[in-house]
Order: sequence, then C-alpha cells, then structure tokens
Amino acid sequence: MELAQIDTPRSWVRQLTLADGLYALLIVLAAVIAETRLGQYMDIYEHAILAGSAAGLVALGWFWKAWRVFFPAAGAIALLAVTAYQGDLTRGQQAFWLKYILSSQSSVMWMCTLFFLATGAYWAGVLSRSGMLCRMGSWLTWSAATMGFAGLFTRWYESYLIGPDVGHVPVSNLYEVFVLFTLITALMYLYYEARFAARQMGAFVLLVISASVGFILWYTFDRQAHEIQPLIPALQSWWMKIHVPANFVGYGAFSLAAMLGVAQLLVSHGVLKDRLPPADVLDEVMYKAIAVGFLFFTIATILGAMWAADAWGGYWSWDPKETWALIVWLNYATWLHMRLVKGMRGKPLAWWAVIGLAVTTFAFLGVNMFLSGLHSYGGL
Repeated sequence: MELAQIDTPRSWVRQLTLADGLYALLIVLAAVIAETRLGQYMDIYEHAILAGSAAGLVALGWFWKAWRVFFPAAGAIALLAVTAYQGDLTRGQQAFWLKYILSSQSSVMWMCTLFFLATGAYWAGVLSRSGMLCRMGSWLTWSAATMGFAGLFTRWYESYLIGPDVGHVPVSNLYEVFVLFTLITALMYLYYEARFAARQMGAFVLLVISASVGFILWYTFDRQAHEIQPLIPALQSWWMKIHVPANFVGYGAFSLAAMLGVAQLLVSHGVLKDRLPPADVLDEVMYKAIAVGFLFFTIATILGAMWAADAWGGYWSWDPKETWALIVWLNYATWLHMRLVKGMRGKPLAWWAVIGLAVTTFAFLGVNMFLSGLHSYGGL
C-alpha cells in the first residue's frame, strides 16, 4: 500500500526568488554606501535607524512584490537628480531636467498633477464601468507615488547642498509631511487595491489624497512653504526620523478607512451599488486599514512620549497635541473593540470611521491652528 503524500507548506525562505535576493542585495549595498559616506556624521541612534530601515525595506519588498519595483524606481530617479546637481544647488534653476522634472519641487508638482489625473481616471472608470480607466488610475497613482518619493529623496539631498547644518530628513514641516501623507495613503491604498482586486475603491481614496494635494499647492504658491528651511531646535533630534513617519502611517490609514466608510455608506443606500465593491469587502478593507493605522499610531505615540522626555524632561504634559493624540487613540481603540469584541459591523462603524477622520484632522491641523502649546511650531 502506498503512503499518501502530504503536502507541507514551503518555508518562507524557500518561497523567496532570485528577484527577492537581488532586491535585498540592492538595499544592503545602498545602506553600506550610505554608511561609508555619511557614517561619520551619524550618532549611534542614526546608525541603528539606517540598519533598521534597510531591514524593513528588504522585508517590505519580500512581503509586497510591487515594492521591489517601486522603491528602486523612485531611488533611481532621485539618483539622476543628485547626479545632475553635480554638488551645485544653483543648477536646479539652470539645468533643464532639474528645473522641469527632477528637482524636488518639480517632482512634487508632477506628483500633484498625476494624483489629480488618477482621481479623474478612477471616477471615470467607476461611472462608466470601464476596467481600462480604473487600471489607468492605478498606473497614474503608482507614477505619482514614484515621483513623490523621488522628490522627497531629492529634497533630502538638496537640504545638505544648502549646508551641512541645514540638511535633514524631509519630515519637519507641514509641506513635507503633507507630501509624506499623500504618499503613505496612496501606497497603502495600492496594496489593498491589489490584495482585494477592487480598483473602484480608488475613486474615493484618491479624493482625500487630492484634497491633500490641493493643500500642498496652496501652501506652496501662497506661503512659499516649499523653500527648505533649517530645523528649529525642537526638531533637531533623531526621534523626529521615526516618530513622524510612524504617525503618518496612522493618519494615512485612518484617512483611507474613512473614505471607504463613505463608499460603504453609499453602497448600503443603493448609491453606486452596482459600480463599487460589495459592502463586506469595503468593510474588511476599512477594518484592516484601521488596525494597521492603530498599530503605527500607538508606536508613534510611545515614541513621541520618549521624545518629550528627552526634550522637555517629562513623558506627558497634557499639551493640546498630546491630549488630542490620546483622543484619537481612544477613538480607534474603541472602534476596534466594538468590532472585534462586540461584533459590530456595517453602517455604524462606517459612520464612526468617517467621524474619526474629522477628529484626526483636528488633532493634526486644528490643534496647530487654534490651540497653543509645546507643539505650536507646526502652525500654518
């Protein structure tokens, strides 16, 4: 009698391909070059951040295959910009490719344009039931994210061309973090779009991204906020490099969830029901986005408390920004509790996610605009 063969799942190591190995090698080489050239300017914490970032990028590329193409493409565009500068910032206004395509500001403007076009393509695809137009929306969103990330990388380099004491990771002011927010939200959406094969969600998610793009354009042309400025003393800390990105993963995830909540509410009332994914799909993606956002927002809050202890001598001072961060955290902690423990589904949680975005927006922008405190340096 023959023994039945039992299929055992392959280990994750055996599932890796040659492309995975080449991608990991590329990231490691980039980290080694950065360490070799810039290591003398880093403290022990920044060495750790570099090593952790490299490991995280490798893991992300192995987990999400599209990242293996996206991240090197953005890096290659930024490298072209760095090469074109030839160590001279004034070339940004002289060299054609820098002035119109590759400089950080040009890249961000291309990002803004492509996001607007993507929004239109998604909506045209939804309203006309055109899969081709929805695919075009995806391509445009990927292109926008690529240009945006390249722009941030280039801006980082440009800040050091101004002066070593000016150089910093571009997450220090509203202009930079709004660019970061649009990119994080777009990339999270693109992951869920592929994971659930539901491009129609882009029509709603791209609305909040386009709103952010509108703010970036206003902030650029009305306030000249794109000009690179030296860091104020309160932000001259390595904590900023990990606290701010973690925070905006949370903000991006909560925004994505809110827009899917709007879509779910419309579907539940029969609006666009035959053009959008089923309500249970929207509900599931909304839940996953909030779960990821809550995790990163929790990490960011802990990091913020540690930064506060380092900068101001105490972990918590009930500053308005801290208080509203706690309100946001409690809001989504309760949302997750009601879903996971109480089994709540459907319209109540969709409404909750939408209202949660208003709370989060006030915590992000409203506190800086209307309340004063230790975080007042982030005002408009």
